Amino acid sequence: MTIDRMVLAFAGFAILLSLALGVPESPLFVSRYWLWFTAFVGANLFQSAFTGFCPLAMILKKLGRKPGPAFD
Repeated sequence: MTIDRMVLAFAGFAILLSLALGVPESPLFVSRYWLWFTAFVGANLFQSAFTGFCPLAMILKKLGRKPGPAFD
């Protein structure tokens, strides 16, 4: 699995988890403040599409994972 796919998988998981923890109708609800984490992940994905800067991609690259076309 390339870094690109790992970043997308992690972001998707983080968004779904934070929605489950932040939406009052969810059985896993903890606090509405979890929705700020959803916004943070979404904003990070948006800015990385234009700048190519992604902290998770940098960490995975240092761990020796194979880069894909987006995070060379």
